[in-house]
Amino acid sequence: MKITSFEVNGRSTYGVVEGEVVIDLIGLAADLDKEFPSSVQKLIEAGEAALSKVEELLERCRAGKNFAEYRYSVDEINWLAPIPHVKRNIMCVGKNYREHAIEMGSEQDIPEHIMIFTKATNTVTGHKQSVPLHEDVTEELDYEGELAVVIGKKGRAISPDVAMDHIFGYTIANDLTARDLQKNHGQFFIGKSLDSSCPIGPYIVTKEEIDNPHQLEIRTSVNGEVRQSSSTELMIFSIPEIISILSKGMTLEPGDIIATGTPAGVGKGFKPPRFLKAGDTVEIEVGGIGILTNRLQ
Repeated sequence: MKITSFEVNGRSTYGVVEGEVVIDLIGLAADLDKEFPSSVQKLIEAGEAALSKVEELLERCRAGKNFAEYRYSVDEINWLAPIPHVKRNIMCVGKNYREHAIEMGSEQDIPEHIMIFTKATNTVTGHKQSVPLHEDVTEELDYEGELAVVIGKKGRAISPDVAMDHIFGYTIANDLTARDLQKNHGQFFIGKSLDSSCPIGPYIVTKEEIDNPHQLEIRTSVNGEVRQSSSTELMIFSIPEIISILSKGMTLEPGDIIATGTPAGVGKGFKPPRFLKAGDTVEIEVGGIGILTNRLQ
């Protein structure tokens, strides 16, 4: 199931993407007088029972011709991030691919222990949304294509053996980074937290649709030119390890988003560096999930 938030006809809602069609769950539930979570965040918090209700609504929609008014072409909607208003910072794994660690420094930069930083909540934006270049504060805005994990079940001190049970689904993130700010300030937060610098989407794919998240191709293109091409099987720290380590002393909550790291091929890794410029279109494709597209302005 592919779940996302969107705007249509002047209102915000969320629904399920099926091919080139989006089904408006809020409108459909109201028509059927069904109590239903009012947002994707609340849907995740409601657990598996809520997903069963979604399946029920979808069956009603497919069977009833009079429900056509709740079906929209993907070209009709304004995409939002699947969770437009995240409760907490996006948690990110740094240097989780060996070749990326090397291109950012040397063999000595390959981490022995997991590296974690966060991006502020103001960074979140959606598929096909324009992203500011922030030329007033940075000259080195860079892309980072990543698989992101969405937590579905609350937990603390989660064992790697059961970590996958705490996942709601998977999505794509672009961890846009101001490299000069990152260097000048000696830490990641400012360079990682410019407004709209974390496009997420186009939707969350629920976990049962992904057989193995560690065998997904990941590819980033800028204006059609492939810059990053790798596989999630090359992660240094696996998803169960990431969840377990993060949760050792911190409770993970439903709706938390964890970006699992980017492979080699970022703009800074080229000689000379190839940073983003106005008008560039960045496309990040993760196998089994989809393509996240944004244009710099």
